[in-house]
Amino acid sequence: MNKVLIAGATGYLGKFLTKEVKKQGYETKVLVRNPAKFKEFNIEVDEIIQAEITVKKTLHESCNNIDVVISSVGITRQRDGLTYMDVDYQANMNLLEEAIKAGVKKFIYVSVLNGEELKHLKICEAKEKFAEKLKKSGIDYSIIRPNAFFADMAEFYNMAKNGRFYIFGNGKLKCNPIHGEDLAKVCVDAIKTDDNLIKVGGPQTLTQTEIAQIAFKTVNKKVKITHIPDWIRRMMLGLCRIFLSSKSYGPIEFFMTVLSIDMIAPEYGAHTLEDFFETLE
Repeated sequence: MNKVLIAGATGYLGKFLTKEVKKQGYETKVLVRNPAKFKEFNIEVDEIIQAEITVKKTLHESCNNIDVVISSVGITRQRDGLTYMDVDYQANMNLLEEAIKAGVKKFIYVSVLNGEELKHLKICEAKEKFAEKLKKSGIDYSIIRPNAFFADMAEFYNMAKNGRFYIFGNGKLKCNPIHGEDLAKVCVDAIKTDDNLIKVGGPQTLTQTEIAQIAFKTVNKKVKITHIPDWIRRMMLGLCRIFLSSKSYGPIEFFMTVLSIDMIAPEYGAHTLEDFFETLE
């Protein structure tokens, strides 16, 4: 299996995936809506295929002569009037159907950690609906369930930079976010494994308080943490549900929910959160 197609190559993870696929010696093709944008990254690939993944007819023959498809297609902040169901579910379904038609041997899908337990959230509902279709499709597959990306941690760095860190609850909840480069290696290594489900996080499992301390250390400021009672988080979610459109509410619902539970996956990788924060200075 030496020909790999990457969907979502212009996203945070997609860029690392493309580099890792090429690094491991596979013939590398990317499926993108805007080739000009992808070319700005100066990442070497064998072919750029232009398609609008939400428009099924544009995918015609895009998977021909492909052995493996890796999809990190999804939206965090909705735009262009598209919903989670439009992108996280239907766009991936369009790609899966094209892959099956073309005889692709394996489909690797990047979902989210604990997605099965968080199906009541709009973003997870769409991702899990696709994951279930993938499981029943008959194609060989791997579903990657990563913890939060380092890119999502930038907001915590910004709070420290502004002088105060806000935490819902007592700050003892834990997570182990992962760098895109480390996650990309897990995804590409899955080409050669028989694992249908791979949960993965970064090499450090940290409490929210420890994340705050690392952020303040990076910006060289005194640690100042304000603890917000969890009932306020729940009240804010309720108000957002009433007054915001579903397009605006979705990402708030997701992030405020995962901040209220432990998000711990098997530890992997070499990149630390402190190293990442230092790149933001």
